[in-house]
Amino acid sequence: MIPFIDLATQQKRLRAEIDRRLARVLDHGAYIMGPEVAELEAELASWADCREVVSCSSGTDALLLALMALGLKPGEGVIVPSFTFTASAEVMPMLGAIPVFAEVEEDSFNLDPAGLPAAMAAAEQAGVKVVGIMAVGLFGQPADMDGLAGFARQHNLWLVDDAAQSFGSSWAGRKTGSLADISCTSFFPAKPLGCYGDGGACFTDNADYAALMRSVRVHGQGQDKYHNDRIGMTARLDSMQAAVLLAKLGIFVDELRLRQQVADCYAALLEGVVCPALKEQATSSWAQYTLRLPEEVDRAPLCQQLAEADIPTAIYYPVPIHRQTPYAAYPVAAGGLPVTDRLSRQVLSLPMHPYLSEAEQTHIADQLNRAVRKG
Repeated sequence: MIPFIDLATQQKRLRAEIDRRLARVLDHGAYIMGPEVAELEAELASWADCREVVSCSSGTDALLLALMALGLKPGEGVIVPSFTFTASAEVMPMLGAIPVFAEVEEDSFNLDPAGLPAAMAAAEQAGVKVVGIMAVGLFGQPADMDGLAGFARQHNLWLVDDAAQSFGSSWAGRKTGSLADISCTSFFPAKPLGCYGDGGACFTDNADYAALMRSVRVHGQGQDKYHNDRIGMTARLDSMQAAVLLAKLGIFVDELRLRQQVADCYAALLEGVVCPALKEQATSSWAQYTLRLPEEVDRAPLCQQLAEADIPTAIYYPVPIHRQTPYAAYPVAAGGLPVTDRLSRQVLSLPMHPYLSEAEQTHIADQLNRAVRKG
């Protein structure tokens, strides 16, 4: 079976450096918030061209920290796409706030700036005051951050970038991490930059936001951990995960280059399917390689046929968030989300990682092209 994501080959490349860094943690014994955490935050800030990085325990906790720093209150609304992983929307109800679901673009699969007025109208009709927008860099490509930021400024909204999949990409020459009031990412192992457990980080140029997030991630602490200035949570990154990430940062640029080569090879080999389109302003970290199959192709038997040829696939995401039971009562953009619904029926993700060989890609493309023609 071709690996869908190949962490084993990456580990072989890095094993000596990972072992060296983990041994250092074992030697000094500062397992929580040790020196590796501060080193990682400084390296990430340099990478993303931003002033402040606050590491944390997961990508979801990064989103929570960001919303808490921005002062999101119960009953307030945040515009968010429905075609994404549920974490992007679940953090609003966790704070008593309201996700307002908006439409995505046909080509990029990301939040559509042109659909924001319809989302605002739905929120207004529901009596919800919208205070912010959460963009999502789905599958590795940032959303149209210029269009979203322009709308946010016009309506006095803040903008958060959920870059759990798109860290390592850029928009208009600016790196992900510096594209919003606060940007958040995940270091889940399957991500382009992943650790060997859960982890995440928040990026901002606003020192006040950063100070709030650092307090909240340790129970709202003030001058020390036994003086609390606010309600907080446990959201610290442990030293071992920071050590793994520091090792992986050393090859991140090269792996992004290799991911682009894999994406270019797929684009050249595949027929009869819509490949993800990069905006002129964007680069992608290619967290996933997600196709849009023709409407007439029955996805389930196609996936079975590929599995029989030792090709794993995944569907991100088969059911939009707004159609799932916990979210059914929240506002949906006026006119519904027809693009979101179509994409959920048609998308299919193929193996994607820096170490996918051309021979493996040729086998994948041959089998997929044959199956699509048959469909």
